[in-house]
Amino acid sequence: MTAIIIVGVVLFMFLIWAVVTFNRLVSVRQHLKESWSDVDVELKRRYDLIPNLVSTVKGYAAHERETLEKVVELRNHAQANQGRPDRQSGDEQALVSGLGRLMAVAEAYPDLKADANFMALQEELANTEDRIAAGRRFYNGNVREMNQLCTTVPSNIVANLFGFESEGFFEVDSTTREPVSTDF
Repeated sequence: MTAIIIVGVVLFMFLIWAVVTFNRLVSVRQHLKESWSDVDVELKRRYDLIPNLVSTVKGYAAHERETLEKVVELRNHAQANQGRPDRQSGDEQALVSGLGRLMAVAEAYPDLKADANFMALQEELANTEDRIAAGRRFYNGNVREMNQLCTTVPSNIVANLFGFESEGFFEVDSTTREPVSTDF
């Protein structure tokens, strides 16, 4: 009789642990969705700012057509990619690089640098880039937690049993990223 009680208690404790672990995995998955949604909002904000920035630069730098068209093309490509965050990071990295080239073009035109519309757009873009970076750090922290739960013993047992998977990080290679400069 004592053995049955001990086995029952052990099974009950295992069941409690499994439920708690499952709930933690669900909670982390929700944090992942929420944090990606925050990053996605800022990416969309960037996509909306870029055409205005390009239009402003076009008025001053008409002969820089190729650079301007490339930035618009990169923006459209990044905006169209609605896949997993880790797959979007390559498109976003290319867009950031293109924006850096656009800012370099803008630096060559003193009248443009003094234009109030350009300065406001440039400041908004810089603020948006900061918010994207903060959101990316928060998202990647949630990815790290999910990946730890999915790969470490014993929580990986529950994760595998209920189909939870490791997620990919949203990364931008800082070695190739050109800074977006603001010169006021």
